[in-house]
Amino acid sequence: MSTNTPVGTAARPLRVAVVGSGPAGVYAADILTKSEAVKSGELTVSIDLFDRYPAPYGLIRYGVAPDHPRIKGIVNALHKVLDRGDIRFFGNVDYGTDLSIEDLKTHYDAVIFATGAIKDADLNIPGIELDGSFGGADFVSWYDGHPDVSRDWPLEAKEIAVIGNGNVALDVARMLSKHADDLLVSEIPDNVYRALKDSPVTDVHVFGRRGPAQVKFTPLELRELSHSKDVDIILYAEDFEFDAESDRQIQSNNQIKTMVGTLTNWIAEQPEDLTELTASRRLHLHFLHSPVEVYDDAEAPGRVAGIKFERTELDGTGNARGTGEIVDYPVQAVYRSIGYFGSALPEVEFDHRKGVVPNDGGRVLDAAGTHVPGVYATGWIKRGPVGLIGHTKGDALETVTYLLEDRENLPAAAVPEAGAVVELLESRGVQYTSWEGWLALDAHELALGAEATAAGNSHGVEVVRERIKVVPREDMVTISRGGVAAQV
Repeated sequence: MSTNTPVGTAARPLRVAVVGSGPAGVYAADILTKSEAVKSGELTVSIDLFDRYPAPYGLIRYGVAPDHPRIKGIVNALHKVLDRGDIRFFGNVDYGTDLSIEDLKTHYDAVIFATGAIKDADLNIPGIELDGSFGGADFVSWYDGHPDVSRDWPLEAKEIAVIGNGNVALDVARMLSKHADDLLVSEIPDNVYRALKDSPVTDVHVFGRRGPAQVKFTPLELRELSHSKDVDIILYAEDFEFDAESDRQIQSNNQIKTMVGTLTNWIAEQPEDLTELTASRRLHLHFLHSPVEVYDDAEAPGRVAGIKFERTELDGTGNARGTGEIVDYPVQAVYRSIGYFGSALPEVEFDHRKGVVPNDGGRVLDAAGTHVPGVYATGWIKRGPVGLIGHTKGDALETVTYLLEDRENLPAAAVPEAGAVVELLESRGVQYTSWEGWLALDAHELALGAEATAAGNSHGVEVVRERIKVVPREDMVTISRGGVAAQV
């Protein structure tokens, strides 16, 4: 079926598909519905949001530590957008498997890719492939109950190195060092709780290449470290180096000033004799360390036995240079957390060096650098894994602005009827989930938490459990598609 009906009119809304239901995708959909053209009545839109996972929220559900203090507020904001009813949600639909780019172009006038970045950036040093060397993003997916990763994780190390100085590195270090019982107030899955409960860890070391003024985490995440019970934070005076650029940053940036102030206060309050510290676990923060090699030893060939760093120094511009001094830390596990990296999308041009879809302000480009009509990108797949969640709104606004500028020249969908894509998915046997299905799964997870609380918690710790996350994909789909009774 084809149509010559003008798009964006009362007779025929502008049909837009958004692939990815994390903050980037939801913000783009929300901004489009609230655009001046729509509010004035000049334009009508019909938006479908697709996600490969049965549940919405993307990074917020599967990429942020469960004890993160701001997670509830962000979830509530995204929930309000999707709960209005003017944006349809299709979960458990995998772009490239269940739907192709041609399918989307057939049913929609425009497509916005908001698929984010879930893989770890590579760290190319000798020994990084040894057993006991992990990607921080993989660990995050595990403790967040990602449905497509193993439910088991080898937590066997007493001493652990975390490489990176961003928020994810701090999340990883906090989750490794925090006592499992203190995580029961979160939505942590039971398999994650049990593994963390049995962890023999005593020391977690976090390493950054530059100085305290150049860290990439934020004050909230830094302060959160000090909230872990029975965990001492240890810093080292030789790591506190500030050059001219550091001083300039401290004086001109309140966030940096706050973080440096927090760190210097901590080290000032730290006893000179570290044996006076009594916590059963220790979290060490190191600066001016550049990783050189992960190594094994004769007692455990093929397994991490330690890691070597070159000490660095600041060069006056805020950057670091090597000093030639090598330091060695015996550890049994290494977690690299130096950033995320995007994944290629089928039938869409991809920059394998930057890990992004090539684009001009959100307009997706082909191999020749020409805008692909009707195809856009937003979020980390557009600009790379930099910036906080709040930056995603401005990013989505830029993309949506260009989409609206292009609307008179978009290639009109051949089959724009809202029910047509549902028929397509059903004809292919895709077990898609809906917003109503998410509400059912949401209620189910809350009920699991209430049951655990009422039972006094099977783990022997009396705490109010607001929810317990469902992990297996098949259970998520069954519950979301109406099989709640069978699961209770």
